[in-house]
Amino acid sequence: MFRKLRIALSLKDDDIIEIMKLADMRIGKAELGSFFRDPRHNNYRPCKDQFLRNFIRGLHIKHG
Repeated sequence: MFRKLRIALSLKDDDIIEIMKLADMRIGKAELGSFFRDPRHNNYRPCKDQFLRNFIRGLHIKHG
């Protein structure tokens, strides 16, 4: 779902990092990239509900 939101909103890594800062959550580019890897990749990380919730909260603050 996070990947679809990223594509639909045409967001780059820096945009997502900025949105997460608005929600008081810090994330680096490497950690962010792990969400978009192939699930079979060794460094893949599933996007959990809390991260997605903070992302949506950051979007609300930015575009409120």
